[in-house]
Amino acid sequence: MQAVCRQCLGILPDHIAAEGLTYILPRLTSMSMETTRLSSKGQIILPKAVRDTHRWGPGTDFSVENTGDGVLLRPIRKGQPSRLEDVVGCLPVKGSARSIAEMDDAIAAELRDRRDRGRY
Repeated sequence: MQAVCRQCLGILPDHIAAEGLTYILPRLTSMSMETTRLSSKGQIILPKAVRDTHRWGPGTDFSVENTGDGVLLRPIRKGQPSRLEDVVGCLPVKGSARSIAEMDDAIAAELRDRRDRGRY
């Protein structure tokens, strides 16, 4: 039905609209994949094409997140560190102010939840 609608609207050429996903999916999944190897020192070299694409130079710091079936590398964005004095009061507050004990309890509960989900 969608292929017919796209064909009618002229969004896709007739031969592509008729083939639908059979035409489109192979082109979406044909991205080139580079491989690398873990060294005896536990180091991995990111292929130059990947480094160039993301503009990652020597000294770029990454966070490493375990995803269950692999790892996810994210570059750590460097910026000016925030000072407490600069950010106090910048978020709206609903309800009455919380005590330090209530905030500590909320933080501890969130850490427990994240640990139980395997985040920490």
